[in-house]
Amino acid sequence: MYDYLVVGAGLFGAVFAREAADRGYSVLVVDKRSHIAGNVYCEDVEGIQVHKYGAHIFHTNNDAVWKYVNRFSEFNRFTNSPVANYRGELYSLPFNMYTFNRMWGVVTPQEAMEKIESQRRAAGITEPRNLEEQAISLVGTDIYEKLVKGYTEKQWGRDCTDLPAFIIRRLPVRYTFDNNYFNAKYQGIPVKGYTALVEAMLEGIDIRLGVDYLENRAELDALARKVVYTGPIDAYFGFCKGALEYRSVRFETELLDIPNFQGNAAVNYTDRETPYTRIIEHKWFQFGRDAEGRELPKTVISREYSSEWKPGDEPYYPVNDEKNSALYAAYRTLAEGEEKVLFGGRLAEYRYYDMDAVIASALAAAEKEFKQ
Repeated sequence: MYDYLVVGAGLFGAVFAREAADRGYSVLVVDKRSHIAGNVYCEDVEGIQVHKYGAHIFHTNNDAVWKYVNRFSEFNRFTNSPVANYRGELYSLPFNMYTFNRMWGVVTPQEAMEKIESQRRAAGITEPRNLEEQAISLVGTDIYEKLVKGYTEKQWGRDCTDLPAFIIRRLPVRYTFDNNYFNAKYQGIPVKGYTALVEAMLEGIDIRLGVDYLENRAELDALARKVVYTGPIDAYFGFCKGALEYRSVRFETELLDIPNFQGNAAVNYTDRETPYTRIIEHKWFQFGRDAEGRELPKTVISREYSSEWKPGDEPYYPVNDEKNSALYAAYRTLAEGEEKVLFGGRLAEYRYYDMDAVIASALAAAEKEFKQ
């Protein structure tokens, strides 16, 4: 008999399990996948840590979270500086003075601000009603048309005029030459990959992989006093109120017998015609070297295709519109009636979480649980 059954070996589950074990509680972690680490799972391919479920770059301003993750892994100094490719034209992301110079030939911040302001006035936008108007009000018409519109419509599968303004409200726009996309106090990648990070979190804890909790619920519930559930909340309740909607991502990954494909970890393809949203070249997350510092002679790339989620796909991004928000609220009410189940993580809470936020959430949930 365990004190806690943790369903899901991703970041939320691993952090909660570690906190419980450190306080002397017995814990069993189960996951329906054949590996730990959830969507941050990395697999070693020719010495390259390949981010199996899409690129994950750790960044945070939270001192406590940064100190916590460094208990389990050393981090490198990787800084996210993606590049936008619009029909062969290359632009800096986030939008900064390099972007404005490439777009308009301006060389001073004042010139860039005046250009954006003139395009905002010409568009006649006072109170943005949708994503298109919000983007134009932030960066002007030219940048919107080349670097925002096509990428966003591929990512969400909807016209920008049909998407809410809040999605892009925090779009980074800088009148400096700063290429650091996140601009966080701490940023990097675990030196040995995320799988090793989660493996260290789960050290000494019982784990069963390839186990579907929902198909074996009665048997597994009987093993523990309490359950920590990190799976889809609608699936837990048998979709009794309907299925929550997500966007999903499909990956085409290739091992190439060349040392350098695109010269950067991430290149976004912002035209509407290119079917994928971006290409990730995984070796550049570790500066082109293996864990021992040796240069890697090959490279691995992943093309990312955004798609509507359907049963059997991996759910990535919640569709936080009015309909789905109301549906989640109904499931949340049901969850509050489950006295012996704690719900946490991106799927159980139906929200997009940065990695530092999900770790902070798991630590807070553990603190609350163990004070009781």
